[in-house]
Amino acid sequence: MASQPTQLDEVTIRFAGDSGDGMQLTGMQFTQTTALFGNDLSTFPDYPAEIRAPQGTIAGVSGYQIHFGSKPIHNPGDVCDVLVVMNAAALRANLKHLKPGGTLIANKDGFDNKNLRLAGLDDARNPLTDGTVESYQVFEIDITKMTREALKESGLGTKEIDRSKNMFVLGLLYWLYNRPMENTIQELKSKFVKKPDIAEANIKVLNAGWAYGETAELFPNRYQIAPAKLKPGRYRGIMGNQATAIGLVAASQKARLPLFLGSYPITPASDILHELSKYKNFDVRTFQAEDEIAGITSAIGAAYGGHLGVTTSSGPGVALKTEALGLAFMLELPLVVCNIQRGGPSTGLPTKTEQADLLQALYGRNGETPIPVVAPCTPSDCFTMVFEAARIALEHMTPVFFLSDAYLANGSEPWRFPAPDDLPEIKVQFAKLEADGGRHKPYQRNNDLVRQWAIPGTPGLEHRIGGIEKEDVTGNISYDPLNHERMVKTRAEKVKRIALNIPLQTVDQGPESGKLLLLSWGGTYGIIKAAVADLLEEGHQVAHVHLRYLNPFPRNLGEILGKYEKVLVPELNNGQLIKVIRDQFLVPAQGLNKIQGQPFTTTEIKDKVREVLKELNSVNA
Repeated sequence: MASQPTQLDEVTIRFAGDSGDGMQLTGMQFTQTTALFGNDLSTFPDYPAEIRAPQGTIAGVSGYQIHFGSKPIHNPGDVCDVLVVMNAAALRANLKHLKPGGTLIANKDGFDNKNLRLAGLDDARNPLTDGTVESYQVFEIDITKMTREALKESGLGTKEIDRSKNMFVLGLLYWLYNRPMENTIQELKSKFVKKPDIAEANIKVLNAGWAYGETAELFPNRYQIAPAKLKPGRYRGIMGNQATAIGLVAASQKARLPLFLGSYPITPASDILHELSKYKNFDVRTFQAEDEIAGITSAIGAAYGGHLGVTTSSGPGVALKTEALGLAFMLELPLVVCNIQRGGPSTGLPTKTEQADLLQALYGRNGETPIPVVAPCTPSDCFTMVFEAARIALEHMTPVFFLSDAYLANGSEPWRFPAPDDLPEIKVQFAKLEADGGRHKPYQRNNDLVRQWAIPGTPGLEHRIGGIEKEDVTGNISYDPLNHERMVKTRAEKVKRIALNIPLQTVDQGPESGKLLLLSWGGTYGIIKAAVADLLEEGHQVAHVHLRYLNPFPRNLGEILGKYEKVLVPELNNGQLIKVIRDQFLVPAQGLNKIQGQPFTTTEIKDKVREVLKELNSVNA
C-alpha cells in the first residue's frame, strides 16, 4: 500500500442501492463532511417516486452522485470515478455511469440468486463473474456480513442491524478519501439522542468501515483532494430548497414584514414547507392547507392583511392555483409563488427534473395576466432569486413566480452566506390617508405604475376588493369597455417596467459577439458553464448567456442576442424558452431538448455545439 495518499484535483462518486439502503443519507453525510473539509462540490440525488418501490428491483434503485474537488466544480459530473452498489439492480441501473477503468465497490451479499432474479437476471448471469465488469477495478466486499459481525453483540434484530450497512460504506469511503468522521459521529448522536443504542450501533459500523479500509489491504491507494480556493467568508453546505426557505425568511426580515406560507405538500416542493416551519422565531407562520387552492388563497389573504404571502408547489399544484393567481394579479397584491418543477404532465415523474413549466408560468391563466418570472441557476442561487422574487412582488405589488426545479431543489453545494448588511433593504410602501382628507384612491399609481398597499381595517382606507374589473384610480367595480382596456394595458405596462429595476444581462463566458451563443435558464447552468469552458479551451468561438429573469427579460437581452450568428437554447423540455425568444427577438434560435427526467451531460452539450459550429462554418465557407 502506498505510504502517501495520491493527490487528485477532483473525484466523482456515485452511491447506489435499494431505496431502503440509505444511499441518500450516505451521500448527504459524505457531502456535508466534504463541504466542511473545504472542497467545492456539486451533487445529484436520483431516487424513485414510490416511497417503497419493489425491493431489489431496477425500479427501486436510489442513487446519489457527488462531484468534489480542489478546483471550481459546476456540475455533478457526467461519469463517476467510483461506483458503490449494494445489489445487482443498482449495478444494472448505474454501470453506464462508471467511466472506463473506474472503481466499482460491490456489496457481495446483494448478488445472491434472489437479488439476481429481482434485478431481471438469471442465476448464471452474475455480472460480477460473467465478464460484465472486467474492464473496471472491482472490489467485492461482503458489507452485510461485516455489518452483522460488528453488531453481533448489540442486542439489535437483524433488520435493525442491516439498516446500518450504509454506515460501513460511508466509513470505508471516508478512509479511502481521507475525510474526517467527527461531524458524522456528532450528527448520529444528535439524530438518535433518544435512541442511544441505535446511535452507538451506527457509529460502531462507521468505524468498522474505516478499520476495514485500514487493515484489509484491499485498495492499492488512498486519495487526497485538497480544499478548494474559495472566496473568503463563512460557508455551509446547502440544498436548493433549504436556500429557498432561508431566502424567504431573509426577505421578510429586510421588508420588516411577517411571513406567511400557505402550502399543500407535493414533491419536490414539500421541503420548503418543512424548513420554514423551523423559523417561527422570525415571525414565520406556516399553514399546511387541505388542498392547493386553500394554500394559495390563504396566502392571498395574508398578503391582503400586510404579510409577505408565499405559496409553494410543483406543476400539477400550480395548475390548481391558476384562478387564484388571476385574483392576486387583479387585486395587485404581492405574492411569491414557488414552482419547483418536476417531470410531467399530470403526476408524471414526481422525483425527476424537468423545465416544462415555463410557458405555464408565463401564460397559464385566463385573460391578460402577465406575471413576473425569475429562476435560480444553482442550489445556493435559490436564496438570491427567491429574495429577488419577494423584492419584486413587494416593491411592484404583483404576484411573482419563482421557477426552480428538482435538480436544484435536491442538489447541494457550498454556500458563502451573506451578513444581514450585505442584503438590500426591501422598500414597502403602505397607503396613507389623503393629505386633503379626500377619499382613498386605491389604484392611484407612482411612476412605476405601482399602487399603494392599503391594510384592511385602517380608518379612511376603505376600498373594494374582488376579481371583477376595477375602475381606474377609484377601484370601484366597472364594466366600461375603455376602462377595462386601459386597466389591462396599465397592469401589463407595470410588469414591463420591472425591467428598469433588474440588472442588465451579461455574457457569462466567451466573446461578446461571434458565431454561436448558448442561451440557458434554470438548472442547466452548471452543466453548460462547464461544457463552454471546455469548448473555449479547445479554441471554439462560443459564448454563454444565462437568464435568471424570464419576465420581463433584461432590457439589453435583444442587443446581446443580435451579436451572434446563431443562438442555441438547451432546455429540459420540448422547446419553451426558444418559442418566447423567437417571438420577441426574431433571432435564428435552435433548440437542444432533453425530456428524460435527467439533466444534460457536458458531453451532450459539447457534441451539439461542435455540430452547430460545423454547420455554420460550412455555410460561411
